[in-house]
Amino acid sequence: MTGPSQLLSPALKAAVGRALASAGGPIRQGTVRAVSGLAVEVEGLAGAVGDVCALRSTQGELPAEIVGFRDARSIVMPYGPLHGVRPGAGVESRGAPLEVPVGSALLGRIIDPLGRPLDDGPPIRARHATVTRSAPAALGRRPIDRVFATGVSALDGFCTVGRGQRLGIFAGSGVGKSTLLGGIARNGQADVNVVALIGERGREVAEFVDDVLGKDGLARSVVVVATADAAPMLRFVGAFTAVSIAEAFRDEGRDVLFTCDSITRFAAAAREIGLAAGEPPTLRGYPPSLFAALPRLVERLGNSAAGSITGLLTVLVEGDDLGEPVSDTLRGHLDGHVVLDRQIAARGRFPAVDILGSVSRLMPKLTTPEHQQAARAVRRMLAVHEEARDLVQVGAYKRGSDPELDAVLRAMPAIEVLLGQGPEPRAFDETLTALRSVAELSTSGRGPVDE
Repeated sequence: MTGPSQLLSPALKAAVGRALASAGGPIRQGTVRAVSGLAVEVEGLAGAVGDVCALRSTQGELPAEIVGFRDARSIVMPYGPLHGVRPGAGVESRGAPLEVPVGSALLGRIIDPLGRPLDDGPPIRARHATVTRSAPAALGRRPIDRVFATGVSALDGFCTVGRGQRLGIFAGSGVGKSTLLGGIARNGQADVNVVALIGERGREVAEFVDDVLGKDGLARSVVVVATADAAPMLRFVGAFTAVSIAEAFRDEGRDVLFTCDSITRFAAAAREIGLAAGEPPTLRGYPPSLFAALPRLVERLGNSAAGSITGLLTVLVEGDDLGEPVSDTLRGHLDGHVVLDRQIAARGRFPAVDILGSVSRLMPKLTTPEHQQAARAVRRMLAVHEEARDLVQVGAYKRGSDPELDAVLRAMPAIEVLLGQGPEPRAFDETLTALRSVAELSTSGRGPVDE
């Protein structure tokens, strides 16, 4: 894949022109007076927070955005590196927020957060939409009453997802978040996938597209990429660009799967922007604006009167700490969370879903009483096994001392088969059949392994 120039491209110039036309006023001009870290202080620029700007440099025009004000000066953050910007350089505000291409012309394409192609495909010709939009009205949303089958038994059986649900996937690095997301995007029942790769390593983008998503998955997907070396504004706006694209498909009546990997790197970009703009740091240095941005992003997902956006958002928990600020805040805005456990991954089970630590708040509404009873029975067996794991591993438990634990130990091979699977998806009905069979082992006292 080839990367675009960080300068103002013809496509972005056209978007800026549309913003100017919609604003119905003249271009506002200012001059650079100071550069402090990532922030540019501009004097004489008449604009509002969120307006797109063109920042002149010795290398051409650089797209930027107004993020705040200090005294009588505008604080402008660029969408690229500040090389070539000097005092007195001109800045033009277009009087409107960023617009990006949306619609079916994007299917199969890989773009950056400004809508510029990153693949070798032709120029994108599509209608445009602003990245700033309100969430669907609270009373105008359709209820979540249809199952979204992921093809992953650990989710379909124990954390059943509904169309329009927002689910968080919490894990440390290297535990399999991206692989799980790619499998769901490739095998899920969505009409369209919109994938936001925020802060990923450059080499991982092609691997995700080619090896994880695959040719068939890409054909019905739009991938928005802001790599780890991208400017903070690109990493921040990338998530909103992807949501805007997903909303356009939802407005057409489609069922969309939106995946963002990862919200943690989105939050890190918000921290860089906030601190550069002069916001006071709060928990772990995150600015107050982040905790306002998270619900704005999440609430734009979900059902509308026309279609649905099912959201899967990954959170990279630092040191596997599920209590850190981003994780803790996001759990309060989501409809459930899935925890990937490093110890489970080390034992060789993939996906490494911690069933006891994961929950879908909508599962009771989406599943039958029989399904719920079977899931509770297997959860109970997993809890009993976890409590006795150390005793069993060191050989301190004597078989026959606890009939319930004996039944659980006999059932564990079948449970491991149910929870672990390869790259191939499992049909929802197949998962339910296996779940019922395993649940029966808790009451029958018989299992596939007899001691």
